[in-house]
Amino acid sequence: MCVVCGCSGGGPAAAPIGSPAPVGAELARADTVDGSPGVHGVPGISPARAIRLETDILAENARLAQINRRHFDDHGVIALNLLSSPGSGKTTLLCATIAALRGRRAPPHVAVIEGDQQTSLDADRIRATGAPAIQVNTGRGCHLDAAMVATAFARLHDHEAAHAPAHAAQSAHRHHQNHHHHHHHHHHLDPAAHAGSLLFIENVGNLVCPALWDLGEHAKVVVLSVTEGDDKPLKYPDMFAAASLMLINKIDLLPHVDFDVSRCVAAARRVNPHIEVLQLSATTGTGLDAWIGWLDERLSPAAAAPSQAELLHRIAELEAALAEARRAALADARRAALSAEPQGAAGAAAPAAPAAATVCKLPA
Repeated sequence: MCVVCGCSGGGPAAAPIGSPAPVGAELARADTVDGSPGVHGVPGISPARAIRLETDILAENARLAQINRRHFDDHGVIALNLLSSPGSGKTTLLCATIAALRGRRAPPHVAVIEGDQQTSLDADRIRATGAPAIQVNTGRGCHLDAAMVATAFARLHDHEAAHAPAHAAQSAHRHHQNHHHHHHHHHHLDPAAHAGSLLFIENVGNLVCPALWDLGEHAKVVVLSVTEGDDKPLKYPDMFAAASLMLINKIDLLPHVDFDVSRCVAAARRVNPHIEVLQLSATTGTGLDAWIGWLDERLSPAAAAPSQAELLHRIAELEAALAEARRAALADARRAALSAEPQGAAGAAAPAAPAAATVCKLPA
């Protein structure tokens, strides 16, 4: 069980669709009334040990997330973590986004990692657009973590190679063989193929737990549907505090629901004064251009954060330039010293000549 948020880690322990939850699963957390799931809600674990486990788990996840982020940076991948409650329209938005980007003369490469507790329905919808997608099923888990994303990202190249022409697959296989000594994060990625590309990570529908988990993304984007109510930023502040952008979706339904856009924006900025806000309808396409423009800003070289390799290269360039400047300054100083020596000798001899002439004129 994940002591941080109270969910299980998924995998083999996850129950199949239709299986009842274990008896007492809800009772195990019945005493968690202070909003701290995991500390009081894990049978057999003391609060102190639960806190240590929380710290260890999140610290390890943060370490893996940093590896993911460096990996994305080194390969020119802008990773965005899409978060929302279930049914907000994330997958519909991604399908519309992919279609809009593919209509360009030079579209960016787009790939998707789909997170759901069960099924591959959303990944199937993404693949139908022509974009590669990897489905991650978390079982009873309520969020993705950095390790899941690392594994899924490594599989993306395998997925694309399997659906590419035979010669492309053979090329990818040769690339894999030539680089088998790399860390497993590098096994399945051709850097050139992913330059200037977008990776959308559609997290499990949940406005609570995913806010805690860094996946290595460059930004968190929270999608809020107008059918959910305009008070969500105040009810789930951690999610909106962690997000860089809030997308208010399904605005075509505004005439039919009680949703005050200005009140929602004010609530979000009360939690996070720096959050950006865009309004759109993924179904009708209204406002989609502004969202695409926001993505373009992230894809532009000026906006992209330099990778670790680029930073190290730049540091080496600056150190070399500094060393060259020091050598040039030292050489100039030496030349100045050498050129000053003859002037000094001439200046010393000049007063001596008149003195000698004066002595010669003295009477014997």
